Amino acid sequence: MAFFKYSLIRGVLFLAFFLIAYLALHFTPLTAALIAALCAFVVSFLFFRKQREGATEVVAKTFAPNATTTQSTGAIADADAEDALIDSNPDVWVDADRKPGADQASAN
Repeated sequence: MAFFKYSLIRGVLFLAFFLIAYLALHFTPLTAALIAALCAFVVSFLFFRKQREGATEVVAKTFAPNATTTQSTGAIADADAEDALIDSNPDVWVDADRKPGADQASAN
């Protein structure tokens, strides 16, 4: 239902902007359609975040119902390697969130 609602909102926005551009501003149909598509995208992106996220969730559940993570295979392998390092060497400290060279910047 969320996908349908978001699509309907986008369609109505497109139609409204198309009619304004075509009838009121006298653009050609192709130009009016391009302007309407751009305006509908911008308005829906700025003001309909909750509906967009709901539609995205419906699509994700439909096409990847068994997905457990949004991380890439490389990121998962990296995290597993860090966990294995910490488990085998409790005295080793891993700070993957710190940017390289942060210690030198704070020491100066």
